[in-house]
Amino acid sequence: MLMAECLQSGIDPKGPEAPPNLIKALETFFNIPSGKLSLLNAKDRAALAENIYLVATGGKTSPCYSIIDKGEGQTPNKMPNTILGLFKSAKKRIPFVQGKFHMGGTGTFRFCGQKSIQLIITKRNPSIAEKEKEDESRDYWGFTILRREYPGDGRRISVCTYLAPNNQVPMFKAASLPLLPSIYPNKFGYNLEWGTYIKLFEYRMPGLQTNIVFDLYNALSLLLPNIALPIRLVERRTGYTGHTLETTLAGLSVRLDDDKRENLEPGYPSSHTMVCIGQKMTALVCAFKKGQASKYRKNEGIIFTVNGQTHGHIQDSFFSRMSVKMDYLRDDLLVMVDCSNLEGYLKENLFMNSRDRLCDCELKTQIESELERLIREHPGLRALREKRRKEEIENKLRDSKPLVDVITKILKNSPTLAKLFPAGTKLSNPFKFEEIGEGINYQGKRYPTFFRLLGKAKGQLVKNCPENWRFRVQFETDAENDYFYRDDDPGLFTIKANGQVVSDYVLNLWNGIANLTVTLSPSAKPQDRIKYVSQVKDSTMWQPFEDNFEIVVTTSEPHHKGDNISKTKGTSKEGTGKHEPSLLALPEIYEVRRSDWEKHKFDEYSGLDVISSGEEGYDFYVNIDNICLQTELKYARLKISPELLIARFRFGMVLIGLAMLRQFSVIGTQEEASSNQQTIVEKIREFTKAVSPVLLPMISSLSELEPDEIAATSNVV
Repeated sequence: MLMAECLQSGIDPKGPEAPPNLIKALETFFNIPSGKLSLLNAKDRAALAENIYLVATGGKTSPCYSIIDKGEGQTPNKMPNTILGLFKSAKKRIPFVQGKFHMGGTGTFRFCGQKSIQLIITKRNPSIAEKEKEDESRDYWGFTILRREYPGDGRRISVCTYLAPNNQVPMFKAASLPLLPSIYPNKFGYNLEWGTYIKLFEYRMPGLQTNIVFDLYNALSLLLPNIALPIRLVERRTGYTGHTLETTLAGLSVRLDDDKRENLEPGYPSSHTMVCIGQKMTALVCAFKKGQASKYRKNEGIIFTVNGQTHGHIQDSFFSRMSVKMDYLRDDLLVMVDCSNLEGYLKENLFMNSRDRLCDCELKTQIESELERLIREHPGLRALREKRRKEEIENKLRDSKPLVDVITKILKNSPTLAKLFPAGTKLSNPFKFEEIGEGINYQGKRYPTFFRLLGKAKGQLVKNCPENWRFRVQFETDAENDYFYRDDDPGLFTIKANGQVVSDYVLNLWNGIANLTVTLSPSAKPQDRIKYVSQVKDSTMWQPFEDNFEIVVTTSEPHHKGDNISKTKGTSKEGTGKHEPSLLALPEIYEVRRSDWEKHKFDEYSGLDVISSGEEGYDFYVNIDNICLQTELKYARLKISPELLIARFRFGMVLIGLAMLRQFSVIGTQEEASSNQQTIVEKIREFTKAVSPVLLPMISSLSELEPDEIAATSNVV
């Protein structure tokens, strides 16, 4: 569609007059403000979607999908080097289009049934074709069939072939073809005068075979969160019922904007800038109301996009990392990181061609570290986490106290355990909310009436900062949280150092407080005094909000990566004044019944789930309906009381959990924990599941060993 508009305008797509990027192309050719579909109303988006279709036909279990566009189309003579060409790089020098490697079409090939059958029909847009006099096939429809040829006749691998008798793509003349879907249940009927029609036969897509407007629509929204142009999704398989059998796909961002009142927590989504290796990215944080995130994502926690398309993701287990501490929000968060402005070579380093995950590289490590810090320190998420925790456990506090008392007694009575787990301090109030900016119910203004530096008072604000470090200053304002990042008329923030514009900074605004983090210039030396001037303006202001402050550069200090969660303030026993590993705070302990298994990802063999409370403490959830425990209760009633068996199981699980937390939290570093693909919580969940069948028999049998049995065992050894 973009190529068609460009060529019809008489612009060379590879020339200097062509749009330099996708956003400019959408503004120029389709009048989409800032290239954002969210700035169009639903009616205009639906009208645009009539240019591109995705139609489901065939059967429920082996559907066929037709992709139809009213774009530039191709002539029969061009097809071998365009739609059918591999490694041709036809769009490599065109900056405003997607698909520069000519491999997208072949990506679908292996999923098209046993024979990988595809049908392609295309005709050049007449207004473009009339300028291509040298192509004798310009007024013809071209068509071909692709299929898979299995190994044989000396071939060791399968090959893709397409129908071309006498090395010529078949062609015919027709003013139009009835390829567009008409009123349900008609699969065809409305005419296509030019463009391209591709049909994928018996397409395998497990788990997404429901009505196209449901699961597939949701999946495509996530994969195309900021889609360039909307697409019309049409269901034409028989046997489906529903409120509608057609819908417009406009991307996840539009869905979130349309649904945010019903499905997002107040104040979200919130946007934030990140800088890694000198590259600036935007992170959009979405906090969903409880249970609503499943409408938009599955196990994706963070998605990375380029020009509106998802190029990789990190699973939601990221939020359970010890360096993030958002376990209670794990199932209700989604972060979208826009990497469109990364330099080309960095995109190549970061993204796989498969667009499903990130490559291991320095940039990925830095991005994850910045995201950990952003999410961990986000004041709104911290308040929401405590709110969710309160809702989760407020009715269980009374029941958990005896368990904690017994654990405390066990630790005190065992010298070994006392050495391993010296009792830490308990949180005096686990539900103490901090006032964030103007408060939890903050209501910002679309256009602020003030934006001023905090801590300046009457005099000049002067701060010290070691060379090669970053410093932070705060502003207070009455602006909305998305003031700087909204699609429609955003505010503009600029900062200068000694008169020179600074680009290496991060500005995050939440509930009336804007945190500005600036990296000192590499040329800054100790004793330098750097004068900074900040400005904030938007389209409604006569004069911008302006502030200034001064930074005094001091001698460099060693960097401490991250906030090591295993450290705390205090002095060691030797009185050296050094910090030492903190004592693990005793956890809150709660029982879980079968009805809550799904919430904790339990099954009948699961033993323990550990959730970070966010304040260097943990909540322990013990599966009392564990099948091994229930079996022991059934057959051991005459030998031992049920209460004692349950107590042994609970306390055994808790001690195992504490041991594993100590191993990975205190002895291991934060970097080791964060880099592990499997989080500590998952390790504890898996290990206690594995040990649950032997825990009670082991406790019982070992306690009953007689001295002569021990001696006999020693002799054998």
